[in-house]
Amino acid sequence: MSRPTIEPVSDLTLPEFAGFLHVNLQDDRSPEEWVNGLRNQWAVECPNYGFVVRDAGQIVGGIGAYYADRLVRGRPEKFCNITSWCVLDAFRQQSMRLAMSVISQPGYHFTDFSPTKVVGGTLKFFKFKELDERVAVILNLPSFAVSDVQVRYKPGDIQAALGEDALKIYRDHAVYPWLQHVLVGQPGNWCHVIYKRRVFKGLPAATVLHLSDGNLFYRNFDRLANYFLLSGLVSTHVECRFLDKVPKPFTIRAGFNPKLYLSTTLSDSDIDYLYSETMALDL
Repeated sequence: MSRPTIEPVSDLTLPEFAGFLHVNLQDDRSPEEWVNGLRNQWAVECPNYGFVVRDAGQIVGGIGAYYADRLVRGRPEKFCNITSWCVLDAFRQQSMRLAMSVISQPGYHFTDFSPTKVVGGTLKFFKFKELDERVAVILNLPSFAVSDVQVRYKPGDIQAALGEDALKIYRDHAVYPWLQHVLVGQPGNWCHVIYKRRVFKGLPAATVLHLSDGNLFYRNFDRLANYFLLSGLVSTHVECRFLDKVPKPFTIRAGFNPKLYLSTTLSDSDIDYLYSETMALDL
C-alpha cells in the first residue's frame, strides 16, 4: 500500500478541498462559501490555499491557509494564518506531515486562532507560543457625562475620518457583512474598533476582534459603551492582551483554547486578527 501524498491546494483543487471541508468539518457552510472564504488572500504572492493529504486519489485531510503582507512596527512582514484543519480519523497519523508542509515554508510568521486542544498540542510540539486567552467582559453602562468624544459608525463618516493606512484596513475588512465597525475618539485621534454581534448568557453582546489603540479604547469607553447600549448590546468582550487597563465594571473569563503563533522575531503584542480567518470567515 502506497503512502498518502501531500500536495498544496491550488486554484484547480480548491473546490475539491472546499467540498471536503463542507462534508467533514462544517456542513452548514456550503462548498461555494468555503471557496469564497479561502480565496480571500492579502499577499502579493499567494503560494497556495493550504495543503491536503490524498489517499488513492481522494482527499482525506487538509489545512487551509491565509497569506498576508503586513507592516509591523514599520517593517514588512509575511504572515500565514492556519485555518480549517481537518483530517479523517483513519489518517490522523498524517497530521504531523501536514503541519510540517505548512510551517516549513520559509519567510513567514505563522498563526492559528482557532485550534482545538489536539491541534494546539501538535503546534506546541513545533514551538508555537500561546497568546493570553483571558477575555474581559465589560458591562455597557449608560453615561450622562458631557464630553467632546465622538462615535462614528456610518461608512462614509468612517472613511472620511481615517488616514491612508487606517483607511486601507477599514476597506479591506468592510467587505465582510458579519463585521461591524465604529470609531471612537476625536478628529485625528480615533480608535478603530471591529466587532461582531454575539450572544452572551442570552443577551446581545459586542465581541471586539480588533482595536487600533488600547489606550484610546480605555479612555473613551464610556462613550463607546453608550453607543453599544443604544445598539442593544449589553456587554463588551475584549481580550485582555489588547488592553493595559480594562474599563470598569468588568469580570474576566478564562479557560479557552489558547491561540498560537510561531515567529522568531515578533512578540505577542505584534499579533492581531486582521487579515486572518477570524475576519474572513463568519466563525
